[in-house]
Order: sequence, then structure tokens, then C-alpha cells
Amino acid sequence: MSEKTEIKYTAKDFSSGIDVRWCPGCGDFSILAQVQRSFPALVGIDKEKIVFISGIGCSSRFPYYMNTYGFHTIHGRAAAIASGVKTANPELSVWMATGDGDCLSIGGNHFIHLLRRNIDINVLLFNNRIYGLTKGQNSPTSEHGKITKSTPLGNVEYPINPISMAIGVEGTFIARAMDVDAKHLQSLINRAHQHKGTSFIEILQNCVIFNDGAFDFYTLKENREDRVIYIEHEKPMVFGKQKDKAIKLDGFTPKVIDLNDGKHSINDAVVYNEKSKELAYIVSQFTDNPALPMPVGVFVDINYTTFEDDMTAQIAEAKKRFGEGDVNDLLRGNSYWEID
Repeated sequence: MSEKTEIKYTAKDFSSGIDVRWCPGCGDFSILAQVQRSFPALVGIDKEKIVFISGIGCSSRFPYYMNTYGFHTIHGRAAAIASGVKTANPELSVWMATGDGDCLSIGGNHFIHLLRRNIDINVLLFNNRIYGLTKGQNSPTSEHGKITKSTPLGNVEYPINPISMAIGVEGTFIARAMDVDAKHLQSLINRAHQHKGTSFIEILQNCVIFNDGAFDFYTLKENREDRVIYIEHEKPMVFGKQKDKAIKLDGFTPKVIDLNDGKHSINDAVVYNEKSKELAYIVSQFTDNPALPMPVGVFVDINYTTFEDDMTAQIAEAKKRFGEGDVNDLLRGNSYWEID
């Protein structure tokens, strides 16, 4: 029997060649490029075994642009369809492209249960804090007071923090990236692929037409080093252009300390642990706190059994105990109701 020939893929192998129809300057272009550049290096994956599932929104055009199998579904239901694809075909590598409106509003319930079931699906959440496809309404991640087409006097709702929510519903791999940091995003895509279970990456993404500059306070090159902290497992939480700032915990309260003030040293800095959901939740709450840096990187990476593995084992056990079963016997059996 001949051995299987290993195929060397390139980024072009994952491009469908279809004209990409996003607005010029949209952050989605970067995300698409990083996915296509990352995929050739993913270990143990054949292109024919990859599926992209999306819902509705600008981000949900993603399957058209990937030279893989794909399914552009309906609003908010990407998680439900992806769950079915994976449980029916456990050998597939299933990826879900979704936006803050699609995933966290009408699709919020499906997303919560995908995370808690720990189905081996990789979720890329494009968060631009606005409904872009429908021309600029507030989304579940829009800031309180935000002026939009649907909130002309200011948004009266408070936003969902996707990272905090994912931690709260027992997600097993939770991360955040920025559309402007290509190499970091690629590294997280690789980590997500390696994780067995649901992997979730929130990507801070700029909508140049309806919410331009939503994350500029953090993501502009001149701001990034002083306003963003890259969290890494078992490394001190240090940031700043000179790496002279760190995070210290005063009880459960995080504080920024100056490593050059003569009072503090690197030994005072929190050492991050992605196995600790308690620490992950505290750090997730840095988001949009002007006194603290925006955290990006892997918040949580822990191992639980997956839904599809447990389900497959349970079906095998049922067959062992009761036999294969027969649908006709079930339908024609003696168990029925009579309705007067």
C-alpha cells in the first residue's frame, strides 16, 4: 500500500479567487489574509477537510473567499449549523466566521451553548462594535452612549464583554487579537487549531465606514505599546515602550505599577496563568478601563472532553448494550399516545 503524499500548501491555495467585496480599508481584509497565511502551517490538516460556516453580516462573506468547503447560513445560526457539521463529521476541521451582531445578539444563545458544550469548533469573532452590513446600527458591543443610526441620542445599553462572557460560560480556549497585528493574529489562529474543544478568538476589527477608529485608542502604532498588554502564559504582565510598566494585584484589584520608581520590581508583577479562569476573568475586565491596558493574547487554555467525543462514546455504549436498533421497529412499536 503506497504512503500518502504530503501536500505543501501556500496561502494562495486557500484563496478562492473571488473578488473580495468589503469596503476599502476594512479590517476584514487583514483577518482574511492572516487566516490564509496561517493555514499552510497548520499541522495534520488537509484542505479538503476544512469547512467555514458563517451567519449574516460583513464578516459572514468569509466562506466565499476561502478555497475550502463552506456554508453561508442565516442570521445568528452559524454556531448551530457548525455544531451539526462537526458532530456529524468529527473528522472535519470546522471554523466559524461571525460578527458581534450575528454572534452576540440573535446568535447569542447558540454561541453560549457552543462554548459550554466544548464542541471542537474554531470561532473567529470580528468585533467592530457596530452593525456594518445594515449601515450603522448599535450592536451588543457598542459602547454606552454611542451615537449610531439606531441610537441618535446615544446608546442606552451597556456592552457585552465577549471575553468575560466566554469565561463565564466555561469556554476552554479564549483569546483576543487585533486586525492590525498580523503576526500575533496568525499565532493565535495556530493555537486555536491545536486546541481540542471550542476555541474562541475575539478580533478587534475596524469598520472604516460606520465606526472608523473604534479601537484607535489602543491599536494605533503610536499608542499600542503603552495601551495594550500582550498576556503570555507563565510570564510577568509587563508592557510599555520601555517595558517599564507592570500589573500588580492588590487583593483582587489590578493596578499599574512603574518598574522604575524605586518602589517596585519585576517581582511585584502578576505572572499570567492561562489555566486560571479566576485570573482570566480579572484580566478580561481591563477592557475599556482607561486606567488599565487592553489585554490581548490567550486568556484561557484548558482541557475538557469534547461534546462529540462523549456523544460518540455514548452511542457506541448504547449499541453495545441494546444492539443497532431499527427505526421501523421504533415507529411500529407499542409505545404510543392516544388522543381523544
